[in-house]
Amino acid sequence: MTTPIPDALAPRWSRFVAVGDSFTEGLWDAPDADGQCRGWADQLAGHLSERRTAAGAEPLAYANLAIRGRLLRPIIVEQLPAALALEPDLVSLIGGGNDVLRPSVDIDRLARELETAVVRLRRAGIDVLLGTGMDSADSPLIRATRGRVGVYNAHIWSIARRHGAHVLDLWGMRSLRDWRMWAPDRIHLTTDGHARVAQAALVGLGLTPDDSAWDDPLAPLLPVPRIRQLRDDARWVRDDVYPWATRRLRGQSSGASRVAKRPELAPVE
Repeated sequence: MTTPIPDALAPRWSRFVAVGDSFTEGLWDAPDADGQCRGWADQLAGHLSERRTAAGAEPLAYANLAIRGRLLRPIIVEQLPAALALEPDLVSLIGGGNDVLRPSVDIDRLARELETAVVRLRRAGIDVLLGTGMDSADSPLIRATRGRVGVYNAHIWSIARRHGAHVLDLWGMRSLRDWRMWAPDRIHLTTDGHARVAQAALVGLGLTPDDSAWDDPLAPLLPVPRIRQLRDDARWVRDDVYPWATRRLRGQSSGASRVAKRPELAPVE
């Protein structure tokens, strides 16, 4: 169990690097001043920096190397060395979600690759924040991945225990079972969803959340008429599922030509 850090003390991390895929890149959070999606990792960096400066310490230095569409292996092969070169004391390593969407994925191999990366970071003296997959029980199509995600999550908790890593427990978040937390593509979070995940990340790091109601369920909505639900599902298949399946068949990634949005460490003001 993570030991809570007293609120009066500055978080001990001064250099934070986030690696991963679209989840950590921040799709589809509200854009920042530069037009980039922020996301939970950017918000977490802001919370940590604010607490550091409030305690009289220097602002947090932060980089985000995550790129949408990345599988776990490219995250480890391409982003991890770049992260290590920045000499951080905290790295969030959350990936594998795009792999798990593929029915042919070898979850045990995925876990071995993740553990190798965690060992590499821990041997360098770096604290690691891992993240479980989200519970897709309420999604009519993505629910097919629920068993694979559950096995991968079990690996993640075991890896964290063996190597002293922190865990962002997305599976356990009740608020994420509400579709209002999800963008129209039903895979990425809304601004409110990212904000709640940033609070969950503070909890995973052993810190007190800023908002004690960070995981409270939203007020219930009235039932959606069946015809409207069918229309929404049809739109989702047309606008999101079909393009994604087409890219897969062509071997294309949504982030093939993209670069990291924040490749260098810079103070979070």
